[in-house]
Amino acid sequence: MAAKKPDQQTVSKPRREFVSPVTVTLPPMLAGGSDVAFRETVYLMVLAFGRLHSCREAFGRALSLTASQFIVLIGTAYRQGTEGVTIRALADHTQLAATHVTTEVGRLIGKGLLIKEANTRDRRSVLVRLSPKGEAAIRSVNPLLRRVNDELFKNVSRSEFAAVSRFLAKFAHNSEDALIEIQRAERERAAADRVARTARQD
Repeated sequence: MAAKKPDQQTVSKPRREFVSPVTVTLPPMLAGGSDVAFRETVYLMVLAFGRLHSCREAFGRALSLTASQFIVLIGTAYRQGTEGVTIRALADHTQLAATHVTTEVGRLIGKGLLIKEANTRDRRSVLVRLSPKGEAAIRSVNPLLRRVNDELFKNVSRSEFAAVSRFLAKFAHNSEDALIEIQRAERERAAADRVARTARQD
């Protein structure tokens, strides 16, 4: 019986490096034509915003509320004044959809934390304000809010915070156009899928 020949050593071809196309073309977002720093900053934003949302959820849990219910409650505290705040004004302040604010206001009224009254200046709207129970809830969660916010924003200067505020105002505005672009792409993809299915059936 002949002895087996040792396997011949295979010569592997050198691997070709894959260079991902850039995901943004705006010159300020590129460094030497590369978008690596841009990608890392986006990842950092997602991480930070995710943690910020986790803080909101924790504030809500401290009052047996959801994150959005907490935002509506504390938003009311800041905007009610002496007469109360309208749903529209509350939605603008909290950056939540008016329909969502309406839903959460109803739930908070059910929990006894908010009071809704007629708006004598505009009968098309209502005014919302904290109930005594709602005021007590805000006072009880305030120490936690202070501790967490002091940790979140420590070592951030006033000028840095102002720069972030300006950036976020632009970013939030641009995000509306970005979502429209996503919707357009999804419609185009759905239309292409329908054409492909029709072609297969013919």
